[in-house]
Amino acid sequence: MQSGTAITPSLDNLDDMALVERAKRQDGAALRLIMERHNRQLYRIVRSVLGDDAEAEDAVQEAYLRAFTHLDSFRGEARLATWLTRIALNEALGRLRNRRPSVELKKIDTIDDQGEARVIFLPTARQEGDPEAAAARAEIRRLIERAIDQLPDSFRIVFVLRDIEEMSIEATACQLGLRPETVKTRLHRARRLLRQSLDKTLSTALTDAFPFAGARCARITQVVLERLVEPTPCSVS
Repeated sequence: MQSGTAITPSLDNLDDMALVERAKRQDGAALRLIMERHNRQLYRIVRSVLGDDAEAEDAVQEAYLRAFTHLDSFRGEARLATWLTRIALNEALGRLRNRRPSVELKKIDTIDDQGEARVIFLPTARQEGDPEAAAARAEIRRLIERAIDQLPDSFRIVFVLRDIEEMSIEATACQLGLRPETVKTRLHRARRLLRQSLDKTLSTALTDAFPFAGARCARITQVVLERLVEPTPCSVS
């Protein structure tokens, strides 16, 4: 009997709805493929909200569990990636609201282009990597990650969605419940703050920020699969 972890060509070529139909039947290969396709994007987005690697992993796992136990609600009106992103964002934003008082978005949006307001520092953000083994490019990446972590929450989320995940303005606005004009304004101000923080152009290294290592991808995928097969108590309506 095969383990079911290998992705067959026929499965890899399925569209979202066909893949979801197999996932509804608890097809392990389909569930694994869905996670492997979306792990990196969901992790980056969730981390942009929470600013902490470990909590971001946990939030992504919870988002998958929520999604996989409600696959019947996926109708295919939006792409599977969009649907999963919305669930993951809701999970992350809920954790953020429970962690601290809500941010005054109106006050944040009044930060002018000279960056007179203080940049929020998130002390829970952790830095990874061995400094002795780090090359110049890795050091640049860490500087970018640190600068992104220091952005105000609403700026940081928009920046990650637009400049790191390369979502369109319209998709970013839809995911965050904002007007496209607001997305443009926050992205502009986020870039200004980053330039002031870094004091030099590092745009060529942006695509390497918050790398999603194979070990982390495998860990999230395996934990979700294991939790899906755990018996759960019946809920009373």
